[in-house]
Amino acid sequence: MGRWVEDAPAWLVSGMLHLGLLVLFALLAMGVAKDDRLSLTVGLSEDLGEQMIEESLDLTTATEIELDEQVLTPDTLPEVANPLATPPVIPIDPTGLAFSSELPSVTPGAALSGREPGRKEALLKAMGATAQTETAVLEGLRWLARVQQNDGGWSLVGKYPNPAANENREAATAMALIAFQGAGKLPSNSKMDFGQNVARGWRWLLGRQEADGSFFHSGGSNHRFYTHAQCTIALCELLAMTGDEQYRKPAQLAVKYLIDTQTDLGGWRYNPGVQSDLSVTGWVLMALKSARMAGIEVPSPVFAHIEGFLDLVSRSDPVVYAPLGSRYVYEEPDIFNREAVPTLTAVGLLSREYLGWPTDDKRIDKGVEFLLTHKPEWRRGKTDVYYWYYATQAIFHAGGPRWTEWNKVMRELLPAQQSKDGRDRGSWDPREDAWGASGGRLYMTCMAIYTLEVYYRHLPLYQQRAVR
Repeated sequence: MGRWVEDAPAWLVSGMLHLGLLVLFALLAMGVAKDDRLSLTVGLSEDLGEQMIEESLDLTTATEIELDEQVLTPDTLPEVANPLATPPVIPIDPTGLAFSSELPSVTPGAALSGREPGRKEALLKAMGATAQTETAVLEGLRWLARVQQNDGGWSLVGKYPNPAANENREAATAMALIAFQGAGKLPSNSKMDFGQNVARGWRWLLGRQEADGSFFHSGGSNHRFYTHAQCTIALCELLAMTGDEQYRKPAQLAVKYLIDTQTDLGGWRYNPGVQSDLSVTGWVLMALKSARMAGIEVPSPVFAHIEGFLDLVSRSDPVVYAPLGSRYVYEEPDIFNREAVPTLTAVGLLSREYLGWPTDDKRIDKGVEFLLTHKPEWRRGKTDVYYWYYATQAIFHAGGPRWTEWNKVMRELLPAQQSKDGRDRGSWDPREDAWGASGGRLYMTCMAIYTLEVYYRHLPLYQQRAVR
């Protein structure tokens, strides 16, 4: 290299040296031009401009459950005037026919979002739950997990005391799954949070659906539509909560079966297309509303037809100035000329709430007033978890001080009557119940769990004010 430099002409060496210097200066110039520093200019102004940084939102108290304090619905919860509302916004029809849009819900599962962690705790606080109510739900779910069959399903006549009079495994499994899902438990591989119990239950139940969508296989002669409605509720809730499309076709088939079997009167009873009663129709209506929560289309005339049936079984009471529609009977025509009773009135009022009657409707007001004259009592002739389940929901959605009055009784009575020891711990004894002999211990336990899940199982249909 040294010899090459010595032999090279002077002009070549000078040229290479100057070229190197030019390259070096160019690199330095590029480095100066590239400046990654952020420069801020601060000035003063007499006018306050648009503020782009909002105040921070403090969520630290959202999950604190202060059970004995008068509270308001937390600001962190979404305002829920009607969780089933569909775009465009549809005003309440004074004839009682609401939800007339053919559009599915734009937010499937919104009405069930109270079951999610965080929001669930906020609702427990806002709606008047106690530590005892949630402990009772948990113990009830643990009992259901213990009595689950080896194949994944449940049984109404399983190996536990006081079983049902008749077996119906599809109904038993659907009822158990509704209880788990009501607390936000979904299929998973988790042993800690009942995920495996729910997953095994669904594997069994989905295998029982017929080609026409029906889930009924066996049971009493009056079981068919109770069974199918419960299975449809559970399946539509699962679809809405998970968004898993593998459940959509089975859910659509189950819903179609209900639509195809509606009677001319507008309801359902024991056999497809034959007769209607309010008890069965109440379960079916909830199944169809669950379908809409999952984004499954249900034609509006189906709901209008149900509204017509409710008109047929509604009653008034001129003695206490209760208008037509504030009380309800079992069926129409009623060959026994029966008076309106609290149980069917609760079913009718809840149905009207889901069909769009506003909370300030005098018929709901008078109906709730009637229910409050029949508060829960645990003694023979008075114990009726079926009635408590419907009445609790109807009064919960109506809200206000009457919910406080009802809730104070219900939230104390059910946890106090739950079995506390032995193999039956977490269940409820059906022997004092009006329908306990027919439904058995599993039915009794599931209905009690549903009732205690009311605080978050469905978001309130109407905006709540002060509750406890």
